Amino acid sequence: MSPRMLRYRESLGLLPPVQPGYRGHRQFTERDMDAVRAALAVERRFDVSPAALAFGFRVLAEPLVQAAVSDLAERTGRLGRARALDFEQERALRLLGVRPAGRARADRR
Repeated sequence: MSPRMLRYRESLGLLPPVQPGYRGHRQFTERDMDAVRAALAVERRFDVSPAALAFGFRVLAEPLVQAAVSDLAERTGRLGRARALDFEQERALRLLGVRPAGRARADRR
């Protein structure tokens, strides 16, 4: 992948951040390249652009963006209120490290 494309992906937030106080030209590490490979796999699997994937990151990380997208999804019929609440509950449980009750057996297989 070209340095230009790596810098584009970096500008979108698709690479791990550099250490605070770092100055000079970024040297792309194996960790960076692992992130690029993982992002490319997601982009291909779900047919999304790097920009769309970066927006997905914002939806997951920024509560105001998540709320706005959830509201829009409800208004357009893409996400019912009950599904939104289920999503929020599962997300909270994941953050707490708790498995949802119905999934414990499926995960053991």
